[in-house]
Parts: sequence; structure tokens; C-alpha cells
Amino acid sequence: MQQTSHDSLTVVESILDLIGNTPMLKMHNMDAGVCELFVKLESQNPGQSIKDRIAISMIKKAQQDGQLTPGVRIIEATAGNTGIALALVASQMGYEITVVVPDKMSESKIDHLRAMGAQVILARSDVEKGHPEYYQDVAERLATENGWFFVNQFSNEANVAAHYGSTGPELWQQMGGNIDAVIIGVGSGGTVTGVGRYLREQNPEIQIILADPEGSVLTPLVNENKQVPAGEWLIEGIGEDFVPAITDLDLVTKAYWISDKESFEVARTLLQKEGVLAGSSTGTLVAAALRWCKEQSEPKRVATFACDHGSKYLSKMFNDYWLMDQGFITRESHGDLRDLIARRHVSREDFTLKPNLPVIQAIKMMRLYDISQMAVIDDDGHVVGILDESDILLAVVNDPKNFKQPVCHFMTTKLSTLSSNGSINKLMPLFAEDKVAIVVDNDDNFLGLVTKIDLIHHLRKQLPR
Repeated sequence: MQQTSHDSLTVVESILDLIGNTPMLKMHNMDAGVCELFVKLESQNPGQSIKDRIAISMIKKAQQDGQLTPGVRIIEATAGNTGIALALVASQMGYEITVVVPDKMSESKIDHLRAMGAQVILARSDVEKGHPEYYQDVAERLATENGWFFVNQFSNEANVAAHYGSTGPELWQQMGGNIDAVIIGVGSGGTVTGVGRYLREQNPEIQIILADPEGSVLTPLVNENKQVPAGEWLIEGIGEDFVPAITDLDLVTKAYWISDKESFEVARTLLQKEGVLAGSSTGTLVAAALRWCKEQSEPKRVATFACDHGSKYLSKMFNDYWLMDQGFITRESHGDLRDLIARRHVSREDFTLKPNLPVIQAIKMMRLYDISQMAVIDDDGHVVGILDESDILLAVVNDPKNFKQPVCHFMTTKLSTLSSNGSINKLMPLFAEDKVAIVVDNDDNFLGLVTKIDLIHHLRKQLPR
């Protein structure tokens, strides 16, 4: 077996020495038609993404140019991975860093940034470039006001240089110079420009294919030379509402719009069939690669990237309930209140309490599962109460000993039960009284709870995507 990664027996002087030289995986279990499909595992970088390459390149270039000197804070606008990469490099080089991210970023990415010592500022994801609350505009303004170094990966030529000087040559070497197409996404544009230029210099016939989230402005530009308004997407890290300055779209042969749903499905399939735990953008890239491959009538050798590690998305696209809330996993529809139950009791999806459970254990369950209201069910399967955060607070605020008392002492017993065939309109009077609806079937069997947020999710899913 060819070894292309760092020698595991080598002792390195710094974590930064482990950036690059990532392995290439040949896929065997995904249907690529007549093609051979390879994935370069950029998730194996120490910061778990391809952005490690550009982070060290951009910081070193700024030092060389005198833009970054000791004591100057670094600031960047990023979808998350560049921020993590910059935080990694900054920590090793002695710089403080502020990262401005759109508010659609996964909580795990934000937690990762903060754990590395970065200051995180959330900006709006529903506004476009030029708006004062757009994440790039926020970062640029703060840099100007405070004299910080604004990395600006979207215009930074050191971004392109990183991929031209490392990613592209590695890929070419690992493929033995035998490659017909490479599928790349555009976040800042550094990868498509740097890798694309290098590969085209080696073989002008290589096709550069763009994998793009549905709603991004880039695919219509590539395929039709058409400018369209930006839409919305949940894929993180790629897709744009503008063309970054360093992005050379002339290198791109063809582009594919990939929906959120398809991206998530392919990313999950990649884990199940190939054992690769990768992020949402990787799902987009592999989906586009599979489409291109299936359009070919002759065998081709195709490469793409696992852009980042999927551990950052365990609470999102690898979470069935998050996918349900987003409308990407559909369940049997009943046309009644059962459709509003987020966690169905009959399927053992919900979390319930026993009457004699100590309050402290109930708190642990609420925190673990990120829920604020739980049904209390007796041994016969009947709901005998509802326990929520307000009940717990009232119980313990004056007497901490109540943490050890059973939940039955403090639960709400004035219950509001609705038949599953009831109308949504019956929910509003309950919610106005700050109650939760207990939904039962015709035989009075407990089916689940419906809360305010469940109704909100239900109504939102009625909107066209």
C-alpha cells in the first residue's frame, strides 16, 4: 500500500509541521459508474480541514510583509474552518485572534473556536455582502477600528499560493499524473484557483468541476454566464452570494448545484459505505463527483476532497432529529396533531421521567438532551405530570435539598390533553397559558408532547425551499 501521509514514526517539532501531505483514498463502495473516484482526506490535517494549509500560508506571508507584528490581533470572517485553522496557527505563533462567523454555523465549530482561545462574534447569515451586519463587513470594520490584521481570505493571494504550492502538487503526485477531472467547491476560491492552475499547467485537458450548494450564485455564472440573486442553503463552508476576488471561474469547466438534502444524504452514505466521517461540504463535492462520473461513457479517474472532519456536524446532519426538524427526513404523515410531535413516544424517540426520579437526575437528562419539558409517566404508561425548568426552579430556589426529592413533588399535574385528531387551532389557547399539549390516541394512549417550538418547526416546514 502506498504511503503518502506523514511518517508516523517521525517526531515533529510543532503541530504545524503536520499540515499537508494528507492521504488519498480510493473509493470502492460508492456508485461512480465507469469512473474511478478518489478522495483526498484533508480532514486529516491537525485542524481537521483543508483550511490549515491557507492559514499558515496567509499568516507567514503577513509576517514577511510586515502586516502582522507581535502584539497585533488577527481577525477573520469565516464559515468556521478557516477560523479554526487560523486559531491553531495563531496559538502556536503567539497571536490573539477574533473570528466573525455567520449564525448558521454548527455549535460544535463555535465551541471548537472558543476552546482554542479565539474570540467568536456571530453575524447574520440572512444578509448579503455590503450590509453592515454581513460577517465580512463586520470583520473589516472591527479591523479598521482597532488596528487589527484582517486576514481576508477572500482576497488574499497567499490563499491561492498555498494550494498551488502544496495541495495541487500532492494531488498530482498521488494520482500518478493520471487524472481526468477534479471536483472542487468554492468558499473563498483559493482551492479552485490554486489547485486548478497547477493541474492545468501539468495537463491542460484536466476538467475542473465546481460543486456548489443550491442557491449559490456561482453555478449560474459558470454554466450560463447568468447573474442570479443568492438563495439560502445550510451547507457550511462553500457556496457564495458573490464572486471572491481570488476566484478564477474561467478554470471551471462545469458546475453542479447540489441541494442541502442531497449533500447531507451523500455525506452520511460516505460514512456508512466508505468509513469517511466528513462534513457537509464534502457531501456536496462527492455528490457532484458522482453526478459527473455517471455522465461519462468512458472510464475516467476523478479526484475530490474530504474538506473537513464530520465530528463538527454530529449535532446537525448526522443527527436524525435535526434532519427531521429541517424537513430532510420525512416520517409517516397523518394529517393531524401527530405530525407535530417531534419525538414520538410510540417509536421510543422521546425522553420521559418516572415519578420517583430525583430532581437532580431530571436536570441531568434535560441538559443532556437539550430539552426543557418532559412528561412524567407512571408504570402503567400514563402521563401523570409535566416537569419543566420553571417547576425545578421554584422547587430549589428556596431549598436546595429539593434537588434530591422526587419529581412527583414538583411536577405540574394540571394537564392539557388533546386527541391526535384535534385541530392545530386548539394548541394556541394552551400555549397562551404557557402549557404543553399532551397528545393521545382514541384509546387514551400517550403519543407525545407538542410544544411551541414544535408548532413553529411545523409551520416553517410548510414554506417552499
